Amino acid sequence: MADDNGGMSSMLKEVQELAEKFKVEEDIDYVSPYAQLEKATVLQEARIFHDPTAVRENPRKCCTVIAQLLHLQNTGQYLSSNEATEVFFGVTKLFMSDDASLRRMVYLFIKDVAETCNPDDVIIVTSCLTKDMTCDVDLYRGNALRVLVRIVDAAMLGAIERYVKQAIVDSSGQVSSSALVSASHLFVSSPECAAVVRRWIPETQEATRSHHEMVQFHAMQLLYQIKSHDRLGVSKLVTQFSQNNSLRSPLALVLLVRYAAKLLHDEASEGRHSGSYQSATSTVVVAGYAFLDASLKHKSELVVYEAARAICNLSRPEPQDLGAAISVLQLFLSSPKPTVRFAAIRTLAAIANAHPRVVSKCNEDLEALIADSNRSIATLAITTLLKTGSENSIDRLLKQISAFLTEIADEYKITVVRSLQKLCLTYPAKHRVLVGFLSNFLREEGGFDFKRSIVNSIISLIRSVPESTESSLMHLCEFIEDCEFTSLSTQILHLLGELGPTTTAPARYIRFIYNRVILESSAVRAAAVSALTKFAASCPSLRQSILALLKRSLMDEDDETRDRAAIAVATLEAALEEFPYVAPPEDAEAEDIPADKPHENDPAAYVFLESLPMSIDKLERSMKAYMSTADAMQNADPITFDALPIVEDTVQELVRETSGDDDMEAEMANGAADDKAAEAVDPASVIYAIPELASLGRAFRSSLPVYLTETETEYVVTCTKHIFQSHVVLQFSVQNTIDNQRLDNVSVLVDDSDSEVFSASGEIACPSIKYGETKNCFTILEHNENAQLGPSHFTCELRFTVTQVDPATGEEEGNTFEEEYPLEDLEISTSDFMAKIASPDFRKAWEAIGNENEVLEKFALQFKSLEDAVTAVVDFLGMQPCDGTATVKAATPGKPHMLHLSGVFVSGQQVLSRAQIALQSAGGVVLKIAVRSDDADVSRMVADCIR
Repeated sequence: MADDNGGMSSMLKEVQELAEKFKVEEDIDYVSPYAQLEKATVLQEARIFHDPTAVRENPRKCCTVIAQLLHLQNTGQYLSSNEATEVFFGVTKLFMSDDASLRRMVYLFIKDVAETCNPDDVIIVTSCLTKDMTCDVDLYRGNALRVLVRIVDAAMLGAIERYVKQAIVDSSGQVSSSALVSASHLFVSSPECAAVVRRWIPETQEATRSHHEMVQFHAMQLLYQIKSHDRLGVSKLVTQFSQNNSLRSPLALVLLVRYAAKLLHDEASEGRHSGSYQSATSTVVVAGYAFLDASLKHKSELVVYEAARAICNLSRPEPQDLGAAISVLQLFLSSPKPTVRFAAIRTLAAIANAHPRVVSKCNEDLEALIADSNRSIATLAITTLLKTGSENSIDRLLKQISAFLTEIADEYKITVVRSLQKLCLTYPAKHRVLVGFLSNFLREEGGFDFKRSIVNSIISLIRSVPESTESSLMHLCEFIEDCEFTSLSTQILHLLGELGPTTTAPARYIRFIYNRVILESSAVRAAAVSALTKFAASCPSLRQSILALLKRSLMDEDDETRDRAAIAVATLEAALEEFPYVAPPEDAEAEDIPADKPHENDPAAYVFLESLPMSIDKLERSMKAYMSTADAMQNADPITFDALPIVEDTVQELVRETSGDDDMEAEMANGAADDKAAEAVDPASVIYAIPELASLGRAFRSSLPVYLTETETEYVVTCTKHIFQSHVVLQFSVQNTIDNQRLDNVSVLVDDSDSEVFSASGEIACPSIKYGETKNCFTILEHNENAQLGPSHFTCELRFTVTQVDPATGEEEGNTFEEEYPLEDLEISTSDFMAKIASPDFRKAWEAIGNENEVLEKFALQFKSLEDAVTAVVDFLGMQPCDGTATVKAATPGKPHMLHLSGVFVSGQQVLSRAQIALQSAGGVVLKIAVRSDDADVSRMVADCIR
């Protein structure tokens, strides 16, 4: 035994010595062997190419020189024209060598410099490449073909077309694949080459029967590339290969599965299929789904997974359509390969968002993956279980998750937190357990992003599940006692000031808030003073005690904190003097005690609780729009909110609103510190710069540009509609894409003969538009005072004078002539006169307007889904969705969706609309809409926008 131990020790010692001997010092930086290359030295060494003896006896040296030349080329040390020509001619002489390595380097060099060298020089090697393409060495044939297609054009392609077609059906897989890949490159190089490649369909079809798997893959790829714009051709392609079972390559079958899935998606998106795929009537859908289902039984895991993923990603599948695919993915969950397990769990996690019950049969296998060594797999298993688990299994899941969360990185923790938030929205009765679980991890170790995700999740739950408000606020109060992140503390203090006074016992939060005034940084102290002020303004019974606390901050060293406290103290003292609080008798009954609310005219409630009519960002944009108006700053009238121009919500605000409350990414991104949105440019600033239009005043709103031509035409025209009180200015942006023409005196003739609402009263032409420029011309439409606003259609025609110019210098040459170019019809709808302005409190605003001028209507609309119907209604009315109602949430089938819309009409009235949209079992949707405003005519016009 002692001898064995001694032998083992000596062996370990030898291994250790060898490791030390070959150890690479980590602090030594890697130095490229080409780092000190000089172009002159390399060019000097390249003269070896002209020595036949050296080329024949030392091909290794030639390979090294070519590698050095390629290094210079790819590091920015480009050769001059003469240098490139000399080197290129030298490289062509290397074709005399039979060394395989050198020949491959020659191919690589020609392929790399083909685009930078003189085309006439490159053509010289065509004969050598053609010779190699017809030789007996497969290595030369394939590589020569790949290089040749990079340097030939459509005219030369015809000369070598016969060789390429022969190569496609060659018995060598290397040559055949090279030809197919080269054909794919040619197809996208130019329309002329694409036309030639289309003639190779028979050879490509024959290549799909090759016994080489990679050849079948490339052949399928090329066939689809040729037929991709022909829906019937793609359908025949999928049908042919899915029925004859001639493809043995798993990669080729994966392509076929993807093509079949795209066909099914197109059938559904274009309205030719709806409902279950198993009971479809369309032959394309029946054949495509049958092929996907049959592919689930293939022997290759690659094909089986791709088919399962394709079925799960079908457009609006029914649960019965997913059964076979889910079963296959369930088997993959127990695969010994981590990649297979990850692919399966990732697909199941995605389908669980829409069909959690279908995935729930995999729960046992998913629970086994919680302990998987791959943390990505374990995280996906947990998040999927949180989507598919029942209400009874929540406690058991949380127990498993608590041990798991302590072992993973913050990025995985954040994913789990988002899933827990969704789970709480699904089972609101479990909010105490889930919020308590989340709050426990607020007190554990973790980075800012992890803590912020928990705080934002709890805040989102408070908004969605009001019953969780008091318990959630107490958990957040305990968190800020030891919170090290200033932004999170200020966010929570703001929330406490907003929601704390509305709870049953507001006084319980005062201690937590005042502790921040004593112990925290200046930013947190200022936020705590604001929160205390809101409590005092909302609860008269607490004012006297809070006032005493606020007075202690009057001597704070921070200016912001001190100023906030001074304003709060002065306002609260004035409110107490005007409306002193009288405590109810101690023996008073509960129903006799008045509500602890401020008086109707309480100055503190007005100053601290009433919000501005618009956000600070919107106020800034409105002020800038006011200042940009002609003569605005010389106006002696005071600037009031009513005098400021209407500014619509920015694109960021629109996306945030339409994303809905369920968008976790938006919820996290819009947390404590939103990035400042990019400064919006007022589209009407172009109008204000034109003196002739100054008399029109300030624009009410501007529409998004509408294309009146195709984007590929010689003249590209868009129209922006600028809405004024009694006029509409049409801004036509015209782009000239013809290099030998200059457009002079450009205008758009608008035919108003079919409109009773508007008449063209003037136009401003554009003097000239050079090649590549985009300039504007304008047409002014005047509103007929006796006609009510309504939809109007106009025929438009672009008129200009064409001046022939030299494309190189821009100088005039040739004659000029008048030209007319027809444009698409332009529509001005009622929604163009509606500004998208969100209402901060839709319910309050709805009740304030009243039903005196309310208009009620009912419509039957032909849409196949609630999502499409909601999008269309928002587009018809041109109003801003409120309260996240633009997003259709998952609900019980048949339950209608409520849509809240807000806007301001051109005449200045606020318009609100409530729409109930219900999906009918027989097809289509029923829309019930109510529109309210201060003007019955405006309400009627808005309701009539539905069509």
